[in-house]
Amino acid sequence: MTTSADANNNAEVRVPDTKLAREATELVRESTSELIYHHSRRVYFFGSLQGRNRDLSFDPELLYIGAMFHDLGLNERFHTSGRRFEVDGADEARRFLQAHGVPEDSVRRVWTAIALHTTPGIPEFMEPEVALVTAGVEYDVLGIGYVDIPTKERERIVALHPRPDFKKRVLGAFTDGIRHKPETTFGNVKADVLQHYVPGFQRGDFVRTILDSPWAE
Repeated sequence: MTTSADANNNAEVRVPDTKLAREATELVRESTSELIYHHSRRVYFFGSLQGRNRDLSFDPELLYIGAMFHDLGLNERFHTSGRRFEVDGADEARRFLQAHGVPEDSVRRVWTAIALHTTPGIPEFMEPEVALVTAGVEYDVLGIGYVDIPTKERERIVALHPRPDFKKRVLGAFTDGIRHKPETTFGNVKADVLQHYVPGFQRGDFVRTILDSPWAE
């Protein structure tokens, strides 16, 4: 499958036409909701365009795998894992890539891209694939850098992968994916989600944790 300006009128961004990319697409489409599938595809397209804007040289296949797996950890089977959903998704991507004989350095890049995609201020200084998964997520979810991509290109991507009522629906998906393991939100942006949508949630307090630690001094 190739998605390009010629094939789908989509801003000269191509989904790698490889067995690895095709199988990743199949896996994600079958195991996640339409909401997460379309969001993940947009993350790839927007991340790629931001890579172009930043003049970054990146491996499209690795960026695609990172984008497609980045929210896989929200799936129901991970609700009781006790790990951050980002790590669950990163681990799934690692297993998938290792099963396909992908070199370990490439596996590490994808794992890191997924694990850090909700940790702002760090990925942008790392390898392009790591930086651009986060850039795609920030663009699609938060609107960061919104004007960096021309309106026509943005509209073509959204026409291909629509986002009806996306803001509320993705917040619902985040809530459902992490409400069963609230302790994993300590120190990261997902605590804000539970604060808004889960009655009785009490976010961790870094200062309180220090003051209440077992150290006497």
